[in-house]
Amino acid sequence: MATSIPRALPSRPGCRFPLTLRRCIARRSSTQSENWAGRPFDVAKDNVAQLAASPRRPLTLADLLKHGRPPLDKEALLASANFTLSLLPARLASRIQALRNLPFIVVSNPHVSKIYHNYLHSLSTLIPYQQRRITTLEEENQFGDVLADLVQTHTNTIPVLARGFLECRKYVSPADVTSFLDTHLRARIGTRLIAEQHLALHYASQPIKDDTSAESSAQAPKSSIPPNYIGVIDTALQPARIIRQCEDFVGEICELKYGVRPSLKIGGEPDASFAHIPVHIEYIITELLKNAFRASIENGNEREPIEVTIAAAPDVPGDQPPISGDNDNDTAIELDSEGDRANRNEYIGYSAPSSQSITIRIRDRGGGIPPEVLPHIWSYSFTTFSDMDVQNSENRNMDALNTISASGGHLSSIAGLGYGLPLSRAYAEYFGGSIAVQSLWGWGTDVYLTLQGVGRID
Repeated sequence: MATSIPRALPSRPGCRFPLTLRRCIARRSSTQSENWAGRPFDVAKDNVAQLAASPRRPLTLADLLKHGRPPLDKEALLASANFTLSLLPARLASRIQALRNLPFIVVSNPHVSKIYHNYLHSLSTLIPYQQRRITTLEEENQFGDVLADLVQTHTNTIPVLARGFLECRKYVSPADVTSFLDTHLRARIGTRLIAEQHLALHYASQPIKDDTSAESSAQAPKSSIPPNYIGVIDTALQPARIIRQCEDFVGEICELKYGVRPSLKIGGEPDASFAHIPVHIEYIITELLKNAFRASIENGNEREPIEVTIAAAPDVPGDQPPISGDNDNDTAIELDSEGDRANRNEYIGYSAPSSQSITIRIRDRGGGIPPEVLPHIWSYSFTTFSDMDVQNSENRNMDALNTISASGGHLSSIAGLGYGLPLSRAYAEYFGGSIAVQSLWGWGTDVYLTLQGVGRID
């Protein structure tokens, strides 16, 4: 019999630096909210349309690494701030324009309307900086407050939009909702990553002064950030370590709900490492292990271990085709050949002299996926979560295994909406990776997660 679920669920896995970054963002966001409290939105419709239509070349993971390893000097830190400022307004405007293009009855929904006004607010805080370059550390510090507010404001975008579209399911087709959410949530990954990358570089470069004297330059910032991090990118990330952290988290949840937890064996190359975003991989692995653990237990095979195999491909010269047109000699992975140019430019691929990919196979004995369900596993589903469940989710009186569905390392209430696999695929494909599922109905499921690294980083 399932045991009762306490209100306080186990903490999500996560390395020290991302947790520190989120705390810093929360503190700075509270100050920024006070500074901007009461200021009206001043974003004209024509300004949004102009910004949304502005050309944007495909970005690469190498772009986020080009400012160097922290701590950054004054010149590099200001360059990072101005690079970030050059990217965000157009992306925010594109999302505002996409929300405006939804049917009026959908945008009128309080949840969707909240997200719309959040984007307006974030764009309005960036516009004053867009008219000029950031030239002093004081301006860069103020810009950091704006970025912290932006990241904090959009923390719960996914669950809020989920509730909004759930309530509007009578007025918009599932296919249209899936198409909108797939583009919107992938774009959100980029917007958040761009902002968090500069914030991480900012925090890792403190204290830093405007004084450019030799004595000031020689002062080394004190930082507790691991040396293998460049912003939010871990240049020596070991998937096996994240798998073990996620195993502990999902296992505790299983013990709370079912009273048992399957074991997990890691084979292949557990010492393999590459450069990637830890919080992205953490989200993907948590979702995949959640599905594998749950299926194994509910199929009565909890004694059969979950088998995880890690295989690292050798470094090979990177020769990836450009997304479209002239990309200033940059290369990136083509992620969505059916999308238009503006949507494709929301994605960030990778560019490097060499690139390493790591494939992770997760094999369970959970009975497989029913044939009638298999074609729909990548669609955002809205029919399995009733209105009563929406109300209950506010009090967290829901299935504990579903409450671990989250984004960006934050616990969210999107239980039963079918967001786990589509979001995981979005995170994987964002840097040219993939997720493939092979189900043997009546036996079990193999999931192949391929992640593209950024290659060798000196």
